[in-house]
Amino acid sequence: MLTILDADNPGQPFPAVSAALTEPNGLLAVGGCLSIERLRNAYRQGIFPWFNGGEPILWWSPDPRWVMRPEHVKCSRSLGKRLKRMEFSFSVDTSFEQVVRACSEPREGAGGTWITGEMQRAYRQLHHAGIAHSFESWQEGQLVGGLYGVAIGQVFFGESMFHQVTDASKAAFVVACHSLAAWGYQLIDCQLHTAHLERLGASEINRTEFSRNLDALCNLPVLDRAWQDLTLP
Repeated sequence: MLTILDADNPGQPFPAVSAALTEPNGLLAVGGCLSIERLRNAYRQGIFPWFNGGEPILWWSPDPRWVMRPEHVKCSRSLGKRLKRMEFSFSVDTSFEQVVRACSEPREGAGGTWITGEMQRAYRQLHHAGIAHSFESWQEGQLVGGLYGVAIGQVFFGESMFHQVTDASKAAFVVACHSLAAWGYQLIDCQLHTAHLERLGASEINRTEFSRNLDALCNLPVLDRAWQDLTLP
């Protein structure tokens, strides 16, 4: 039976991730709120919210989990050429709200978005608290790609990415990986499998191993210059 979370008690503990359903894979709890306290507790345990508009908040911890070590990012030959030609410029945390809003736009073939107005407000609060961050790709002064996620200890929990120009999100991801590695981050949570992320170097681990990684890394410090100076490939 799923745990129903109390919206008025953001400090309420989550159930153990081992209690998550196998079908649908990883569904753990329902309800609650999207406060900073609850979201930080969720990510720290490898739990994330994912639900469509009009649904109650759904909390997930799938098994297996897709992750990558930032130093293991793979850059295709064609993308590498574009980066060398400096077709894009990059920034960090300069346009967080724009990135989230762009990520919320419905994708081709999709009927809606899970990044609802409620979710956007929640992640803006996390950003203002210094917990959520964005990487941006620019071309001729226009924001053309990017990604955002949550940073706790030496783990970056990726949430979503977008592109308006071919390779713009991939370029932002490669720059994010190089920068995260330089700042001392050891793990990127990719949540679920996509062929796109697998080509960039993501691989699967079981949930137990993922939880052990979080226990080891989420309380460790990163460099003081984290979220300031980007490291380009």
